[in-house]
Amino acid sequence: MRLLDKNAIIARFDVERALAEVKAGFIAYSRGEVQSAPVQNFRFAGANGDCCVKSAHIAGEEALVVKISTGFYDNPSRGLPSNDGLVLALSATDGRVLALLQDQGWLTTMRTALAGRLAAGLLAPSRVEAIGLLGAGEQARAQLEQLRAVTDCREVRVWSRQPEQAAAFCAFAAPLGFRALAAADPRAVAAEANLIVTATPSRGPLLRRGWLRPGTHITALGADGPGKQELDPAIVAEADIVAVDSLAQCAAYGEASHAVRAGLRDPSSLIELGAALAAGGRLRQDAQQITLADLTGIAAQDAAIAASVLGGGSQS
Repeated sequence: MRLLDKNAIIARFDVERALAEVKAGFIAYSRGEVQSAPVQNFRFAGANGDCCVKSAHIAGEEALVVKISTGFYDNPSRGLPSNDGLVLALSATDGRVLALLQDQGWLTTMRTALAGRLAAGLLAPSRVEAIGLLGAGEQARAQLEQLRAVTDCREVRVWSRQPEQAAAFCAFAAPLGFRALAAADPRAVAAEANLIVTATPSRGPLLRRGWLRPGTHITALGADGPGKQELDPAIVAEADIVAVDSLAQCAAYGEASHAVRAGLRDPSSLIELGAALAAGGRLRQDAQQITLADLTGIAAQDAAIAASVLGGGSQS
């Protein structure tokens, strides 16, 4: 069995190879070429934490992958990272344990950031006036890094419940070439940004439909388990295009689920990300459309990014 710690994983990591694998994983999922078990979600309300277990095998891949990731959102105040986890790869041929990736949640962060990059490539307006971030943690940082390949906009507005975290985010963004300013609230972000990423563990809407500028795209990441929500359901109801990573999963939770259950959005109008990627081209049709990517995180992403580190994979 190979054992790779976080530093070894980062040393082996190639972002373009990983992007190709994650894209292929989404396409395989939408084609029905992925076996995956129901997601296990655990909540630890008293500790403001959660844990999820996801597993998948992509047809043709060497390994079945099992990923465990945790998010304990008060950890930074204790001097601890908010995310942790590991990835286990087992042979799909003989069942042997092939590798243990002790990534401390880093691969989950990266595969989510790459999904955000793919979604923005399909849906972001051609002219981005400012990038908005709700949330200023590790995932928000990774999203900003990956958006450099999608847009040449370098204006950023960021909001966090912890002002010190927003200030640290602005300092992080400066060496990357961004001019980042902390916003007083989510409404102030929406007033200036037309490409918005929401990356918080919120359990209630942070962003309202009436605040959005025409032509805004939102990539919503935080509603990755039951009870989580970052968007006013009216945003989902009225968006011109809603892309989801999994039709089945986003019907159970995620931003789309709130609007679908309330009868505000016909589930048949949702577009699966893998199908859109397979079709090629962009989903956005004009500059005034409101668009949304609802990304709850699917196990195929975990299998794909593990393959990019361990070698092999189709990259097709």
